[in-house]
Amino acid sequence: MASSILSTSTKFCLLFSLIVGIASAQLSSTFYDTSCPNVLSTIKSAVASAVQTEARMGASLLRLHFHDCFVNGCDASVLLDGTGVEKTAAPNNGSIRGFDVIDTIKSQVETACPGVVSCADILAVVARDSVVELGGPSWTVQLGRRDSTTSVASDAISNIPAPTLDLGGLLTSFSNKGLTADEMVALSGAHTIGQARCTTFRARAYNETNIDATYKTSLQSQCPSTGGDDNLSPLDVTSPTSFDNAYFTNLQNNKGLLHSDQQLFNGGSTDAQVNTYSANSATFLTDFANAMIKMGNLSPLTGTSGQIRTNCRAVN
Repeated sequence: MASSILSTSTKFCLLFSLIVGIASAQLSSTFYDTSCPNVLSTIKSAVASAVQTEARMGASLLRLHFHDCFVNGCDASVLLDGTGVEKTAAPNNGSIRGFDVIDTIKSQVETACPGVVSCADILAVVARDSVVELGGPSWTVQLGRRDSTTSVASDAISNIPAPTLDLGGLLTSFSNKGLTADEMVALSGAHTIGQARCTTFRARAYNETNIDATYKTSLQSQCPSTGGDDNLSPLDVTSPTSFDNAYFTNLQNNKGLLHSDQQLFNGGSTDAQVNTYSANSATFLTDFANAMIKMGNLSPLTGTSGQIRTNCRAVN
């Protein structure tokens, strides 16, 4: 009888622990309502200022959140300085930017609410506010993430989808994060803003045939066959500083900048979704917002895991 009671008690404790564990991992839109009530307005103002100064910064800040979440979850590991950290990995080195904007926001938030708001949450809110600032949709950001104390370059290399990937590789990369094919296409719509370096699209500009001839000539004039690696070209040649659905229409016209972009519309399984988003902007904007919420929930550190970094670039 005693062993039976113990067994039942043990099962109860395990069940309780599981429930608590699940609850602690849940993010909340009201997480800072009491502890730092002005945090959202503080971030919004700073993002507005940064994007008004340089429209491209909106895309850069959105990309920071993506490159953070795809590597061991949304934990601000991409912000850490040091040797062999994610910043130094090939997908990031020399291309991700916006760290100074995050530093400014973190400083303002720390002044108002010391030790309360995580860098990971700042990245999530900044991504949303950047999209809104460029005319895109808004969504309710779930909050309560904590910051990682580690950052490893090889993790970025193995997790961030490369611009050279074919459709199968893209689908696998996103599926590994629990994201569907439709969500992958929606999130790829982030390329309706921002620019890419010549080194990421040179092979497409010179070697690929599923590319509009006039567009190809234009890209070659911006990106020589040798040299000029850092020359920039807009990911959306139509409206590069407006968050709209033009990216998908560009794909229909074989004007995807990156190999991975054009793979979304190349006779494969995602063509129909591209057609849907090109024809219906509202559907794309709604799906993008929902996919961003889901991506922002990737493996967050919560409860007592991780820490709240005082400086986003360094572990406390």
